[in-house]
Amino acid sequence: MNNLDAISVVDGRYAGKTDELRDIFSEYGLIKHRVFVEVEWLKFILGRLGFDDAPQGVIDAIDAIYSGFNTESGLMVKKFESVTNHDVKSVEYYVKDQLENRGLGHLKEWVHFCCTSEDINNTSYALMIKKGKEIVGKLLGELLEKIESIAKANKAVPMMARTHGQPATPTTVGKEFINFAARFRRELEILDKIEVECKFSGATGNWNAHVAAKPDVDWLSAAEEFISERLGAKPLIWTTQINNYHYISEIFHTLIRISSTLIDMDRDIWTYISLAYFKQKPKEGEVGSSTMPHKINPIDFENSEGNAGVAISLMEHLSTKLLNSRMQRDLTDSTVLRNVGLVFGYILISIKNCMKGLSKIEVNYPKLAEDLENNLELLAEPVQTVMRVYGEENPYEKLKGLTRGKRIERKGLDEFIDSLEKVPADVKEKLKKLEPSTYLGIAEKLVDEYFARNGEKSE
Repeated sequence: MNNLDAISVVDGRYAGKTDELRDIFSEYGLIKHRVFVEVEWLKFILGRLGFDDAPQGVIDAIDAIYSGFNTESGLMVKKFESVTNHDVKSVEYYVKDQLENRGLGHLKEWVHFCCTSEDINNTSYALMIKKGKEIVGKLLGELLEKIESIAKANKAVPMMARTHGQPATPTTVGKEFINFAARFRRELEILDKIEVECKFSGATGNWNAHVAAKPDVDWLSAAEEFISERLGAKPLIWTTQINNYHYISEIFHTLIRISSTLIDMDRDIWTYISLAYFKQKPKEGEVGSSTMPHKINPIDFENSEGNAGVAISLMEHLSTKLLNSRMQRDLTDSTVLRNVGLVFGYILISIKNCMKGLSKIEVNYPKLAEDLENNLELLAEPVQTVMRVYGEENPYEKLKGLTRGKRIERKGLDEFIDSLEKVPADVKEKLKKLEPSTYLGIAEKLVDEYFARNGEKSE
């Protein structure tokens, strides 16, 4: 497909950022996963449950149906679908046709044995989502490493904080980045622990046809073994015809928090760039504005923010809608599940653009120092706090009168400190030596503590 013809930006403008998802979440990817499940189930009931003679050569031939699956194979499945008008039944017919071609036609009625379409579908999507989750998790890990490296390099670099957009108690560049690192790490740990879940229990979740056909088989144990050992997923026991999809909701709600955190960081960095706290490295040939030649716009962070927002919107719908189905089955889940690939696509685009933006910024140390030097009123907080310790009257109110909405000079602040009646002389001298750039609390230590608690060094 020519990218210019794409309807979705995921397969069009941003196709280069979503390549690794194409074989998983495309129509071809879905069909291939369905073939995999059908083949694994056939091998399981023939070999493990012993429904028919299946020596190793037969198993190898069956395996080849999946291992040899390619784009041409996918088109053959679509050809079956043009007749059946049923996507999963078409996969069944394709597998049967492949058995015939391999001289194994006597086994074809074991294909799709006792399965409802949803047994094949929900397992296929689970495998796809598992792969998507791993790709996103790996990329988020790389983003986390980038954030941590910036934090390490700037853990002691003073920076004026801003609350409500106004000058506030100083922090360090590293401490502000480590705040985001801690948030991403927390959610990554949660994401990693969520298992994908599958059901394989027939038309309404009771193994009815299974028991009618083979009452001697422990179908509950067989299904659990098949799901856990052959598919590497967690078995769902109590279901209707369809998967309950709680695991998807859990994954998406975690990814919503991750995406929202990403937006928060994008916006903060965007603002720091606008304040000239960070500079952007120019790239030869790039244009920031069609009319203003001087501009280097923070487009990577804006792109990241926008795509994360689209991902959140999709996930908010999917994570709640998928928990609802009329009685034992309706098809609304099947309809919306086809958008799962878009979710992972938008998330990947967002993360990759954020990382691109981070690679292009550098700290503007002179500007950080200038803002701290020009906002001496930031010391009103420590002065009034020390006044409280030594029993000075109305410390907050006095500092409010001296500093609120005003710029103060060192001389005026020193004279105020000298006028204090109860604060000892040596403490006054310490207060007079205090600078906004040294009034940092334990900001640097907090960066060290983050790495120490995660078994790493900050040096």
